[in-house]
Amino acid sequence: MAINANKPERWKEDVAASVDQFNDWFLRFAPATYRETRRGTARVVRTALRDLGDLLQLTPEALREHPGTLHVLRMSTAPPLARDRLTGLSGVNRSLVARLEEGSLPPRMDIARLTEQLGRICRTIVTLLDQDLLPWLGEGRSARASEHRRAAIVIADRLCGFLSDPIIRNAQERRQLERLSEFLEHHGYRAAETGAG
Repeated sequence: MAINANKPERWKEDVAASVDQFNDWFLRFAPATYRETRRGTARVVRTALRDLGDLLQLTPEALREHPGTLHVLRMSTAPPLARDRLTGLSGVNRSLVARLEEGSLPPRMDIARLTEQLGRICRTIVTLLDQDLLPWLGEGRSARASEHRRAAIVIADRLCGFLSDPIIRNAQERRQLERLSEFLEHHGYRAAETGAG
């Protein structure tokens, strides 16, 4: 049996210290990571809005030409759509949505079927576009610079949770491994060389 595995009353102090360490690290690391991710994401969103003509004429052809914009489109709706929700509402193949989000098209789908499936996605998105966030759509005009900027920031914020959470989680795992390595090295242990097998 592992040391103290059957004595949880001895864990409280260590658990509290671990939580305090994580909170301190999170407060220093997460805000900067989020801001950096949001800045980059806002640039991606502005490009996507421009590439898709401010969403005024969202067509299968536009989506075929810019497949990687689907994640931006999902976050432009009210409410924002998860991949599975978009798949269910539009009745399209889940692998098509995954391919689009990777920035590519399915290589073996014939053009007629692809156009029909992209049309379903476009109709679903257009039905749910956030008119408060994208006020120019109701007026049938291009977005003003301030509207474009505002929409890009809000959509980027919506995307950021999706993008920054894995970054923070991976950094936390690295932090944990580094702390464990420091502890073990302090007590005389050395990292083992890993071989090819």
